[in-house]
Amino acid sequence: MAAPEVDPPAAAHRPPGLHRGLRMLGALLIVLSATTPASSVFIIAPGVIAQAGTGAFWSFAAAGVVGVFMAFVYAELASAYPLSGGEYAIVGRTLGRLPGFVVLGLIMITQLLILAVIALGVGTYLGVLFDGLDGPVVAAGTVAAATVVAIFDIKVNAVVTGIFLAIEMAALVVLAALGFLHVERPVTDLIAHPVVAGDSGLTAASAGLVAAATAVAIFSYNGYGSAVYFGEETHDAHRAIARTVLWALGITVAAELVPVTAVLLGAPDLNALFGADNMLDYFITARGGDTLNTVISLAIALAILNAVIAIMLLTSRLVFSSGRDGTWTKPVDRALTSVHPRFGTPWVATVLTGVLSAAACFLDEKFLLVVTGTSLVAVYAALCLAVIAGRRNGTTAHARYRMPWFPAAPVAALAALGYVIYQNARDEEIGRPSLGVTALVVALSAAYFVLVLRRRGGWELKGAADDDAVSPPP
Repeated sequence: MAAPEVDPPAAAHRPPGLHRGLRMLGALLIVLSATTPASSVFIIAPGVIAQAGTGAFWSFAAAGVVGVFMAFVYAELASAYPLSGGEYAIVGRTLGRLPGFVVLGLIMITQLLILAVIALGVGTYLGVLFDGLDGPVVAAGTVAAATVVAIFDIKVNAVVTGIFLAIEMAALVVLAALGFLHVERPVTDLIAHPVVAGDSGLTAASAGLVAAATAVAIFSYNGYGSAVYFGEETHDAHRAIARTVLWALGITVAAELVPVTAVLLGAPDLNALFGADNMLDYFITARGGDTLNTVISLAIALAILNAVIAIMLLTSRLVFSSGRDGTWTKPVDRALTSVHPRFGTPWVATVLTGVLSAAACFLDEKFLLVVTGTSLVAVYAALCLAVIAGRRNGTTAHARYRMPWFPAAPVAALAALGYVIYQNARDEEIGRPSLGVTALVVALSAAYFVLVLRRRGGWELKGAADDDAVSPPP
């Protein structure tokens, strides 16, 4: 009589694993969709231009340098721990469980709410065709549609986001062409003589204004590090994810800096550009007409939908990982680790993410910006400390990618983040309250860890079934 089959010890009591169906290209397409260069150019760039004028060229260029520093940090850490928990799984294994759980609290709230912030932009750009749209309702519908798409196989999502990304990039190419085919001023003006709107016309843009705008431009590139969330679904993840991070950063910087430069060089009238309610509407209409402006507005609406799908994918992996690590109660954790039998995706975590984010679409938009505004600064800082600690305590010694010129990148990034915090502290409307909310989330997360998880017996960080990462420090 045959002996009954027994699960091997390494696989015993493990939740079902995610389907490893992505190659590097598929991961790159999803990550670029999450960074959504077109949305950054059309939504964030006008704010940078309003603050720094033509000095926005330097702001975006300097932000690109900071992005390189953080990309090095992400690439080395993701090479060591390509796990669906992303930043918190990395920090928990390098700095310890308590800092890791604090990062989980920051990322969880930020990701759930940032979906709503981005989705609220869909109604704005659809408004060129449909008057009187209810913004929150359109945003919630966008999140719901993204939730359905995100449940499907990860390869299907790579194809869908890749198609939308092509449309998004085409819109940026058109925008760049409109500027470079109608150059009004030499590029040396942007480099040596940047100007900004003043009380009596154009005036020189000071280094302080350019530096302050850099703090905003840094976040327009954010998203390249999200490649780590797909580490458990990517082949040869220890190598491929690091490469994906670096490629995503390079493509994102080019896709944003080039069209922004084109707009600054090709705007018919800088006074009119700086004073326009919607700078890019003014620019496109002036150079290409109303019809082209309508077409590009629809392309940007698709770009925002694409970003919502991509961020839904990575956020659901975060929620899935939190359940696998025993963060909540046993029934909740069991549900969150449910994997779709056909698609190999965390479908319950995806549905929960969609429901919470759709509900957040009906919150006050200023409240959403305050809650999400500065938490990313804290997470970036934690990663910089994590990569330094990992080199010192050996927890990242197995990484397949090692950044050049260590520790220049994390030290320089920490200095830049310190400046961002300083600028936010000066902003009484959004920045300062946001710093207070970030501190509150840190305190509540630490309290939950100490009063709930530690009393319950600890918090176990688990990886994929085939992950060979070393155990985290206590």
